[in-house]
Amino acid sequence: MSFTLPDLPFAKDALGRFMSAETLDYHHGKHHKAYVDKTNQLLGETGLEGRALSEVIRAAKEQGNKGLFNNSAQLWNHSFFWQCLAPPEGQKPTGKLAALIEEGFGDLDTMLAKLKEEAVGHFASGWAWLVLDGDALKITSLHDADTPVAYEGMKPLLTLDVWEHAYYVDYRNERPRFAESVLGNIVNWEFVGKNLDGEGVSRADQGERALTEA
Repeated sequence: MSFTLPDLPFAKDALGRFMSAETLDYHHGKHHKAYVDKTNQLLGETGLEGRALSEVIRAAKEQGNKGLFNNSAQLWNHSFFWQCLAPPEGQKPTGKLAALIEEGFGDLDTMLAKLKEEAVGHFASGWAWLVLDGDALKITSLHDADTPVAYEGMKPLLTLDVWEHAYYVDYRNERPRFAESVLGNIVNWEFVGKNLDGEGVSRADQGERALTEA
């Protein structure tokens, strides 16, 4: 079973001025697809066919297979990222998520400012993350293709792609404006809250074993 490019969970024009259909054509239709295709190509050389994507990522890291790790991790990271986004309809954190944000940061605006700071201050390519660390929220970032899937106990809740291809069409080199616009307007807080169950990795997983265990 080959890995596939997941459909976007919204129409290409649904994110409006915050992320254009042109950006999604390139980011999802070309960059993400290239990671899918390359992962499938590299899998044939490893004997890992039929394994869940998350298992491929971990095996590639353990084996020091950088090519497979980078492509499979980017396949997963992007699949998770799309689910973190939603049309701008004024959505806000609720319930347990809202309580954890208040407990850890004081309020949503403060948390978003810290996540923006992490994204903007991250040197070169990578991903800014909101994760569940034990029973508390934590903000961090990972370089290049690195992913929470590869770390025991790092439970992903929300991510922001800070590779240049994520924002150059709409924002040119203005990463701060990109981070503020996305985080302040098109976060799918319902999805973020759902990931408090610790099963965030499974929500961007795929493969025969992943489907069997879902």
